[in-house]
Amino acid sequence: MLLKVRRLALALAVLAAASPAYAQPAPAPFRAAASLLGEPKYPPDFKHFDYVNPNAPKGGLVRFSETGTFDSFNAIIPRGAVAAGIGLIYDTLTTQSHDEVATAYGLVAEGLSYPDDFSTVTYRLRENAKWHDGQPITADDVVWSFEVLTKNNPGQAFYYRHVKSVEKTGERDVTFTFDQGGNRELPQIVGEMMVLPKHWWTGTDAGGKPRDITQGTLEAPLGSGPYRVKSFVPGRTVSYERVDTYWGKDLPVNIGSNNFDEIRYEYYRDETVELEAFKADHYDFRVEASAKNWATAYNFPAKNEGKVVLEMFENRASGVMQAFVPNLRRPKFEDPRVRRALNYALDFEGMNHTLFFDQYTRISSYFSGTELASSGTPSGEELEFLNAIKDKVPEELFTKTYTNPVTRNEEDRRANLRAAFDLLRQAGWTVRDEVNPDHPPSFFDKILIAVGLSKPITRRTLRNAAGEPFTIEILINSPAFERVALFYKPGLERLGMQVSVRMVDSSQYINRIRARDFDMIIAAWGQSLSPGNEQREYWGSESAKRDGSRNYAGIANPAVDHLIDKVIYAENRDQLIAATRALDRVLLWNDYVIPAWTLRFTRTARWDRFARPDTLPKYSFDFPSIWWWDAAKAAKIGAVPQ
Repeated sequence: MLLKVRRLALALAVLAAASPAYAQPAPAPFRAAASLLGEPKYPPDFKHFDYVNPNAPKGGLVRFSETGTFDSFNAIIPRGAVAAGIGLIYDTLTTQSHDEVATAYGLVAEGLSYPDDFSTVTYRLRENAKWHDGQPITADDVVWSFEVLTKNNPGQAFYYRHVKSVEKTGERDVTFTFDQGGNRELPQIVGEMMVLPKHWWTGTDAGGKPRDITQGTLEAPLGSGPYRVKSFVPGRTVSYERVDTYWGKDLPVNIGSNNFDEIRYEYYRDETVELEAFKADHYDFRVEASAKNWATAYNFPAKNEGKVVLEMFENRASGVMQAFVPNLRRPKFEDPRVRRALNYALDFEGMNHTLFFDQYTRISSYFSGTELASSGTPSGEELEFLNAIKDKVPEELFTKTYTNPVTRNEEDRRANLRAAFDLLRQAGWTVRDEVNPDHPPSFFDKILIAVGLSKPITRRTLRNAAGEPFTIEILINSPAFERVALFYKPGLERLGMQVSVRMVDSSQYINRIRARDFDMIIAAWGQSLSPGNEQREYWGSESAKRDGSRNYAGIANPAVDHLIDKVIYAENRDQLIAATRALDRVLLWNDYVIPAWTLRFTRTARWDRFARPDTLPKYSFDFPSIWWWDAAKAAKIGAVPQ
């Protein structure tokens, strides 16, 4: 009898193995790269990216500037000011190419594997991947890095909240399991995570004191990347040196890059001093964010002699929304009519001409400058997405094109202010002429007023039904933005608002933003050509409740949440574009921000000591990664001041 049972069990096992009904699904194949937009450009056996010079010489120094200060090398925790360039010492599982969109190639990982429903991803680490102390990068390092990152950084915990588990599933394999399927971006974004050395962070320092990943530190950390910390002066300068024994220097993704022997960052507390330091050759390269500086500040001898090069690079890789951002968590900004009135009060054309030398255009999309930006009225699949939430979005977006108010002349300015007054009145705010407390009448003024020979100095004050005045503090941390805020202020005051501009240092500014302690700020959000999970961080209801998120405005709207999900779970490029345009339209028509300005180019200035490939990648000018020190050019300019 026992023999018969065994034979039956064996027969059933053979049948199960042979029958399609019982067959296990074939394991997903490992691949060297992954793309959100079709197939990767480069095959598994590619030699190097097309846009690099594989024979670029190694050597030289490149110097950058930073504004503010730093007090830590711990990039995991959100507290403190992390030293610029700290990412140079670490490698990630994958790295992006710069001549295609949303495509990742293996770096620490030699490949990845995920099923058709994107519910998991397994990364296989390279056998020769090593830390700078010679120890191998292990699956345990990856698991530990994810755990400490999400435990100690609320922003990263939110970003990766769909990762249900991370575990070592082989000698060099790490598997991320997600709490959902269909989120096609998740397998790729976990590959962007910085991998940290578990053995170093859980060890002791030179003095025998245990290290603590939850605290800031000025001990130079162990890394695995192309550079390591060479030297630093806390808060003033930090220098990184190229690692000659870097394990990944011959990988196809690294050929032709990481060409400088040293990369240095100098810190400045004052932006004017920072610019003058560039002119004095105290650092080599700067991105010029100020239109005024670009138009007026570069007429100096070294530039006129050709030693300094000004160059603008087109930004094809991303869109942007830069705006005045009211804090919707404060009741005075809850009504969209109030927020629209704030838009009418902004004389952008006057600001552009007076402050920006007519260099900018006004932003009219949260994805400005990309094919993802909405325009006209909705149609096709975008209209289908919007019809599904028709009762939750402004009616006008179906029949009207979103536009910002325009101020071409004084007549337009008056018309815009009248429109703003009407909107404020509809929202329950009225203007009253009141005695100006900044100009109280003197004793003799009071006598003249009493006999009817004079009138008190008054000001228009905007108040709600409870008698509360409408006050706005515009919080900034830069003199460049002070000029902008002060230009905006008179328009708001004409509406009866009491406006102050408060400039604070960078540390206080960051703390107040994190704590949502502000009325209005000037902020920007960069947008990739393949938006995804970060949209929840920018506009989602959950992030509105969390201090430190990038949902500065406090947007909490079920219609927005619905469309964010449509973006994240888009099944193809056309669907992604339609969902993103629908999201853009709903954000615009709710007037959550007062759109500001943009320029589709990056303005740069550099001392002419560097060379670059003949053709730069489509989506980045990639300085300094694929550039190199040009000894002949440098000799013409002179020695680098040390």
